[in-house]
Amino acid sequence: MDRIYIRDLKLRCIIGIYPDERRERQDVVINVTLETDLAPAAASDRIEDAVDYKGLKKRIIALVEGSACQLIETLADRVAALALEDQRVRRVTVTVDKPGALRFARSVAVELTREQKDVCRETDGR
Repeated sequence: MDRIYIRDLKLRCIIGIYPDERRERQDVVINVTLETDLAPAAASDRIEDAVDYKGLKKRIIALVEGSACQLIETLADRVAALALEDQRVRRVTVTVDKPGALRFARSVAVELTREQKDVCRETDGR
């Protein structure tokens, strides 16, 4: 399986469970790995045959900056769901880092992987 990486997308959002975390935006760092077949785009050299990772990045920014999740796990899951909206993305791995979340640690992060088969679509009767 081929991969597309979106690395170190630095954004700010409301994230956390404590009252002081809910008042001001905090830094998060998002990494996304998209697993797909790059052969059609490589052969045709046409953007129409490629996964639109620039468009995905814009949707991730809008989602994250507009979110107010309590958990980074929830935020990661929502980013994964966005990526899987493109049927060509067969699997996505999302890492969300929350720098400074723990004293003496550079960051706390969660990583999750989702696949197309994990997505329940209205059209397939599941």
